[in-house]
Amino acid sequence: MSGYVYDFIDGNKDLKDLLGGKGANLAEMTRMGLPVPPGFTITTEACRAYLRFGAMPAGLLTEVEQHLQAMQAGLGKAFGDPSDPLLLSVRSGGKFSMPGMMETILDIGLNDRSVLGLARQSGDERFAWDSYRRLIQMFGRTVFDVPAAAFDAESATEPRDLVRVYKKVFETYTGRVFPQAPHEQLFLAIGAVFKSWNADRAVLYRRQERIPQDLGTAVNVMAMVFGNRGADSGTGVAFTRDPATGRRGSYGDYLPDAQGEDVVAGIRNTMPLNDLSERDPVSYTQLLSIMERLEQRYRDLCDIEFTIEHGKLWMLQTRVGKRTAAAAFVIAAQLVEEGVITLDEALQRVTGEQLAQLMFPSFDESAAPEPLTTGVPASPGAAVGAVVFDSAAAVAADGPVILVRRETNPDDLPGMIAAQGILTARGGKTSHAAVVARGMGKTCVCGAEQVQIGTDSFTVGNRVVRAGDVISIDGATGRVFPGPVPVRPSRVVRFFEKQLSAYGDPLLSAVERLMTHADHVARLGVHANADTGDDAARARRFGATGVGLCRTEHMFLGDRRVLVERLILAATDGERDEALAALLPLQRADFERLFTEMDGLPVTVRLIDPPLHEFLPPLEELTARVATAEALGEDTGHAGVLLNAVRRMHESNPMLGLRGVRLGLVIPGLFAMQVRAVAQAAAARVAAGGDPRPEIMVPLVATIQELEIVRAEAESVLASVPGAPPIRIGTMIEVPRAALTAGEIAAAADFFSFGTNDLTQMTWGFSRDDVEGAFFGRYLELGVFATSPFETIDPAGVGELVRIAVERGRATRPELTVGVCGEHGGDPASVRFFHEAGLDYVSCSPFRVPIARLEAGRAAVAGTTGSDSR
Repeated sequence: MSGYVYDFIDGNKDLKDLLGGKGANLAEMTRMGLPVPPGFTITTEACRAYLRFGAMPAGLLTEVEQHLQAMQAGLGKAFGDPSDPLLLSVRSGGKFSMPGMMETILDIGLNDRSVLGLARQSGDERFAWDSYRRLIQMFGRTVFDVPAAAFDAESATEPRDLVRVYKKVFETYTGRVFPQAPHEQLFLAIGAVFKSWNADRAVLYRRQERIPQDLGTAVNVMAMVFGNRGADSGTGVAFTRDPATGRRGSYGDYLPDAQGEDVVAGIRNTMPLNDLSERDPVSYTQLLSIMERLEQRYRDLCDIEFTIEHGKLWMLQTRVGKRTAAAAFVIAAQLVEEGVITLDEALQRVTGEQLAQLMFPSFDESAAPEPLTTGVPASPGAAVGAVVFDSAAAVAADGPVILVRRETNPDDLPGMIAAQGILTARGGKTSHAAVVARGMGKTCVCGAEQVQIGTDSFTVGNRVVRAGDVISIDGATGRVFPGPVPVRPSRVVRFFEKQLSAYGDPLLSAVERLMTHADHVARLGVHANADTGDDAARARRFGATGVGLCRTEHMFLGDRRVLVERLILAATDGERDEALAALLPLQRADFERLFTEMDGLPVTVRLIDPPLHEFLPPLEELTARVATAEALGEDTGHAGVLLNAVRRMHESNPMLGLRGVRLGLVIPGLFAMQVRAVAQAAAARVAAGGDPRPEIMVPLVATIQELEIVRAEAESVLASVPGAPPIRIGTMIEVPRAALTAGEIAAAADFFSFGTNDLTQMTWGFSRDDVEGAFFGRYLELGVFATSPFETIDPAGVGELVRIAVERGRATRPELTVGVCGEHGGDPASVRFFHEAGLDYVSCSPFRVPIARLEAGRAAVAGTTGSDSR
């Protein structure tokens, strides 16, 4: 064992940080006594040093030479021997599998002399020259960035002729002859693999998969074995279970007289792995035995690469295999049934992201036409419907529709609820449309910049799509298709909705078993954000244990806007009281339906939060209406009155203006009306034999004095409603000052709920609705964000405020209940953070409740299983 280089026999599968996944697994197979070609691994530490200093670390090449000499002694062959050359492969291998993202070079050591020796030794001149051709092509592309098309454009067919032509291509693009010194080839190849860690495609893949960018790759140097030696040779890929469905059995592909790159490139049709049993029954039987041993050793689905050279089986790689979301659940449950892993371990083998994939419908790709355009995939799913351009049309439509807007705003909510999917020309993954759509489980494509929207049509280039035309949108890829594309509904959602039984269905049985265990071990409760009885009913079917956020402002939309207008325009206390009195029975009925659906479970009602002028028409629209009326000499009427009110209430930064608790302190009776409606609805449910458990939450509190004033008024109202059950009063923590002074605020609060949307905006100092197109993309590209802080909690900043507030709040009130009700409540990584931070529950949209339930269970068993679920 040495500083930078390990022989295969010196490692094991647990050294992935140092040897990379491929090197660690080659070492494990070597220690198991499996037929692995001799070789050694250069560590990730060497790669990091190379990338840091731009040169090979001191002593590395000497170590490589020492290990190479040991390999030569064991094989009885010499690297660079022109008569019987030892040839090498150089392959990348990071800690986490990154298929096809980094580099491999085969047949290193061939040159103009040794190719002749290989031809004599093998007795196959075509094989020798084809191997040399492969080396020049792979070396040119990988080490010197010669365009692949430059090699592909050549028309020669004989390998010897291709070598001659490829050498000319190499020289044309590099300005030098192809290296003839084997050691130069080897050292240049090692450097190229190191550099491939920072290739654009590798960086992008790691960003997508959330793999750290600073790990580096190991380099595996191995003696070549050849699958292209004739009919008794070949190469293949095998899986110990079906990676698509999880079914037990051996699966894979085999390609006779070929090397591994031929399988990956798809230039020849492979045969099913089972056909190998007839071509080479001895190797096939040996392979099945090795596959069984590997699955027992790794206790999981294994992905295996192998080569057969003249009837001799060689193992080139194994790893825990990638699989579809469905296969992940099925295999995890199977391994529990087989006694291989525990249920705790099974939870670590699946993820919330995988469950989310299973919950969205999907298109039948084989039936999809060319897309019209592609936008930002903002909320997964597949939606088909007739195009509508406003919320009213969506609500009035008889059939399924796609709501198409430049961007959405709160006024579009009824249409978004009614639509099958939403398409916007602007915005990104954290825009209003995206956030609301994800919350509702609606398919959404945002930021389709090629879409030019008119009054009753939109265009993409020369294509015109009119209102009523059918389109299909794919929220997983961002593609927009003309016409209907067949959709496959999610069986998993139908199961959660109690429409399907799990009996006899391997996938649904697996989901049921793992979700049951997740609920059993979870410490975190999972509540839902629900504003209507229908939302609450669905959330309960999906397993929610309460409502963590009921946004009362959504109850003021639609026909009720006129009542809000009356409240805003009230000139006297009497007019204001009349407007509030008209709103009271409507709010009471809404709450009563919620309490009915959530009988026996807590329902947290947030008092009205947004500025009241958001319930009035936009300033620009009113200005245009009034200007038109004045130009025509007409009375501006009600529009003029509204315009004056909007101008009077206009704020430069409404997010930081008259909203939340400030509304309750400035507009007498507003919060009292809402509290009374909650209390009366709860009393009605008690009288009907129900068990309502309402809670009242005050938004945007920054100081204890605000909460004390509102609490005193609320307690007075509650005391005046006969028959009402005990109702707790708490606050949202969404202002940084509230988090820092949580110890004081807790003295007046029965519970805290973190509003992480606003807390993130105020902590970072940017607006969720404005930053997508401004700089988010560039920040992600530069690595400032690994992911948007609106999607996954920022643990160092926003997360630290959460930890501070929990600690200080419970220091004052040990029994303080603490939850979260922002967008992060349904994000898998964020759920794990909230578990570690000591919260009591998370609250998320109904559709994401199962995802949060699974992640709450996973968080509870994390660190006890020794499993890395990536």
